[in-house]
Amino acid sequence: MTDGVKKVVTGAPWEEQFGYSRAVELPNGLVLVAGCTSVIGGQIAGGGPYDQTVNSFNVAFEALKQLGLGPEDVVRTRMYITHARDVDEVGRAHKELFDAVRPAASMIIVSGFVDPSLVVEVEVEAFRPEAQRGGAA
Repeated sequence: MTDGVKKVVTGAPWEEQFGYSRAVELPNGLVLVAGCTSVIGGQIAGGGPYDQTVNSFNVAFEALKQLGLGPEDVVRTRMYITHARDVDEVGRAHKELFDAVRPAASMIIVSGFVDPSLVVEVEVEAFRPEAQRGGAA
């Protein structure tokens, strides 16, 4: 399935190593952004759950920006965290970023990530209305 599918590759090392795109836009306007962590320039940025959450969503926003979309186009978020104690800080960051947008959201506790310094990973789904798709179905 490649007709009308747009892909965003950011050059992150895992994209090439594991064979995935940071974001994929389908012809129906749905945009799926892969899991994003607080890795910036190859280094983990922000130590705590709040800062890691903001950084992780900013990585997702950069992918959306390459498709001409922004946080206001987000319709669903998923936040994966390693500790229940981080729920409030991760939730606070989410509220600050999405309070006006109010996407569907899930927060899931997982056992860990590829680097134990990471405490949160996020996924984002966005939607481009048909009127903004340049005639694509």
